[in-house]
Amino acid sequence: MRLLFRGPHQGLSNNLFGEIVMSMNKAAKLWFVNIISFVLFSILTLTGLINWLFVPRGGGSEGGFAVHLRHFLREVHEWTALMFIVMILIHLALHWTYIKSNLQKYGIIK
Repeated sequence: MRLLFRGPHQGLSNNLFGEIVMSMNKAAKLWFVNIISFVLFSILTLTGLINWLFVPRGGGSEGGFAVHLRHFLREVHEWTALMFIVMILIHLALHWTYIKSNLQKYGIIK
């Protein structure tokens, strides 16, 4: 991987993360997407369960810490869900040839 050492006239990459991902082979990309998806799903599960089971409902504007915690966890849950959806779409895109060949194999598409 060309991470830090580039030509003498070129500095460090402005988008080091993007360069690392672009230089990965397909198996490494799938592994990376699966790990990130697992972490995001774990955060979704944790924030959903904590909000559902442990943080008291109600409280209005006088709820104090519990109300702030509920709102914080909801925000984290919603943004994590959005990132998880993006990762699933990337996962499907990386598996698209496999999906397409199986759909053709079973006569669902031509």
